[in-house]
Amino acid sequence: MDGLNSGKSTAWNHPPANPSAVVNPAEGKCPHCQKLERRLEEFRQTEAMLLQSENKLTRLFNNLPGMAYRCRIDDELDYSLDFVSNGCLELLGVPPEELTQQQTNALERMMHAEDLPFVRDDFRRAMLARKPYKLMYRICTSRDEVKWVCDQGEAVVEGGRVAFCDGIIIDISDQKLREVELLLEKKKLVATLHDHSRFYGIIGSSEPMREVYRLILKAAKCNANVVIFGETGTGKDLVARTIHSLGERQGPYVPVNCGAIPAQLMESEFFGHKRGAFSGALNDRKGYLAAADGGTLFLDEVGEIDLKLQVNLLRVLESKLYTALGDPTPRSSNFRLITATHSDLKQMVREGRMRSDFFYRVHVLPIYVPPLRDRMEDIPLLVETYLPLFAGKSRPPQLTPAMLRQLGEYHWPGNIRELQNVLQRFVTFGKIMFSNPEEGETPEDLPPEHAELHDAPRTLSESVERMEKRLIQAALERFHWRTSATAAALGLTLRTLQRKIRRYGL
Repeated sequence: MDGLNSGKSTAWNHPPANPSAVVNPAEGKCPHCQKLERRLEEFRQTEAMLLQSENKLTRLFNNLPGMAYRCRIDDELDYSLDFVSNGCLELLGVPPEELTQQQTNALERMMHAEDLPFVRDDFRRAMLARKPYKLMYRICTSRDEVKWVCDQGEAVVEGGRVAFCDGIIIDISDQKLREVELLLEKKKLVATLHDHSRFYGIIGSSEPMREVYRLILKAAKCNANVVIFGETGTGKDLVARTIHSLGERQGPYVPVNCGAIPAQLMESEFFGHKRGAFSGALNDRKGYLAAADGGTLFLDEVGEIDLKLQVNLLRVLESKLYTALGDPTPRSSNFRLITATHSDLKQMVREGRMRSDFFYRVHVLPIYVPPLRDRMEDIPLLVETYLPLFAGKSRPPQLTPAMLRQLGEYHWPGNIRELQNVLQRFVTFGKIMFSNPEEGETPEDLPPEHAELHDAPRTLSESVERMEKRLIQAALERFHWRTSATAAALGLTLRTLQRKIRRYGL
């Protein structure tokens, strides 16, 4: 009390929060001030930690692919950008501060006009349901580019309401472009199949052929080596030509029948030679490798290549370099390799007739062309295509239903090539004549009287049934398979005729 009356001041100018607290005059501070300073220091440390954490998150967001963002959501579910990562500069061509300083949502103004309505509706539904969202739409950048983006994020709830949404936007233009290319390929394939089921000269609408078409489209889009398997006459060369035509290479298509080249000439035919390289080499000659530069080299019957040439070709496939006979200067040839065979290449490797390293070089993208007997439903399309070609300017003859059945019941060892021969004989002779060398002459190749003996039944009842079947079939064809008219002409009831048709499998 004396001190207060004498006017002397203390080190603090307000009473302590606790009047009973003891003040240390040496420190010159009351306990209340000390507590406030401690809290202030804790607050500063917490603020520094938060700032450090925020900087780390900002650096993380700035290094993410695409653009990370935070939007502030108002009561009307309209939104404005609070934070944008540096990825917006690459994605949109706009710096972050330009987006966050605008009152309205700058991102909406960059959306494609056709996509904005559904993006806005889907976003509002996600905010109302407080669920994550994933949107795909187009944006028009400041560089007048149109990009496809994937925008995904989720709502942040504070105080019982949606206050923010956090998300990230990624450029998916390349992926979308690929989807469009695949869609166009599909439309092209469907349109080609719809056009009488012709695919760049290949004919067939059966499922095995549709699978071949799909593989051709896939193989044409890359540059890997292709091997085509199939029996003789299935059209392996046509498949190889189609892959080359649909591919990006603008160079020539060079077909080589490996089975027709003598073994002693193979190296010269492939690599070429200089004049005087060997006896009979009177002039310089370019080989198949030089001819195929920039294009496609098609090796038909690749299994006929001998082991020595396989080694030389293997080096070319690995380095794209080769040397002509008699010329030490290396030359280059950038070609795509397509091979074909009717042989089992794996079996040839096991038997030592093909090198395993050469096998793995050529056997990258395999395509199997089915034999005709595995796609018999394509025969009417093939007949429709080839008959007018063989008839020339004349009107092509028409096959009867019985003739079509003959074609459908035959096993076609020669495949498409044999069918072409049969149809050409039909145009010339007016009848179906098969020519399987493994079976000799068929009844269709023999004169009518000999054919009767060739297929003569053993009993009288078989003879009667055979004759009855022929008479009914001929009558059905004469009346264009109208059963009522056929039954009347044969003197049968309609029910009896139908029973005999079922019995004879007509």
